[in-house]
Amino acid sequence: TLMIGILCGYTLGYIFLKNFNLPEHQTKEILTFGHDNDEQTIKGLSNIKSIESFENTVPKEEAESQNRMRLLCWVMTSPVNHETKAIHIKSTWGHRCDILLFMSSKGDFNLPAVALPVREGRDNLWAKTKEAFKYIYHNYFDQADWFYKADDDTYLIVENLKYLLAPHNTSEALYFGWRFKHLVKLGFMSGGAGYVLSKCALRKLILQGIPNSTICRSENDGNEDTELGRCMEKLGVTAMNTRDSLGRERFFPKIPKSNLIPGHTIDKDFWYFDYAYYFQQEGIECCSNAAISFHYVPPEVMYVIENLIYNIYPYGIDRKMYRSVAMKNQSL
Repeated sequence: TLMIGILCGYTLGYIFLKNFNLPEHQTKEILTFGHDNDEQTIKGLSNIKSIESFENTVPKEEAESQNRMRLLCWVMTSPVNHETKAIHIKSTWGHRCDILLFMSSKGDFNLPAVALPVREGRDNLWAKTKEAFKYIYHNYFDQADWFYKADDDTYLIVENLKYLLAPHNTSEALYFGWRFKHLVKLGFMSGGAGYVLSKCALRKLILQGIPNSTICRSENDGNEDTELGRCMEKLGVTAMNTRDSLGRERFFPKIPKSNLIPGHTIDKDFWYFDYAYYFQQEGIECCSNAAISFHYVPPEVMYVIENLIYNIYPYGIDRKMYRSVAMKNQSL
């Protein structure tokens, strides 16, 4: 399955990076590991082009539906992360979005990044989110149907997101993601896993929500995903259940191994399990075959996941047969 491949690739990639010895001057040309906030800078990888070489087995009608769907992806970033994180999203999953924008406090032609009139820092994330959505509404509203927000350490499988959204009407007030409970009565979607607003939901947010301090928080501070959830609830936007028919999650606010390997990184007393809206399965049954996003993914792991999903396929497996079984299991 997809998740087995990701786990194997993650492990092999980690072993490779740890054990493959190069002369010191060559190693520095490939990887430069920093220690501030465990950020990792990968030199050279941003020039790698994804080779999507395997044949397309999606039925014609479904493929046409997804091709007609216009997905705008915007990435929350900051000037210090333009070259260490954001550029690697552009080089991996970002180019599959119909429109890709990076929201920062400083412009950057290489991404491109939009310079929003906000200060950087965690205390200003809600302000940045409001400004980002206002910018998108005024400049791109008629060019997209769905609007996905990600962090600069989120990995998104665009095709699976479009597959999830395909049956839904963008003229309805909907939003999708990994759902937290507490703080917001009907729950709210994780900012790290990314969340999606329909065209109708975005219109409500801009025209009815943000201008009204009784609906959306007017101050700059506050957790962006929590505050957006409060806005959505007061605006009557439906928080959608994004699990598949087997109860497996599609969006993940953590890295793949956190769910795949029980107790590997966190124990059951960790806040994550208490705040999860739905029961969290662990092990191989944790994750949908149509998984959509993962959080806390460092740049080098983005390239590993990218290669496993788009460039590698086991010889001898009937793709069409596998896909028909997968579709049966993914239906909501």
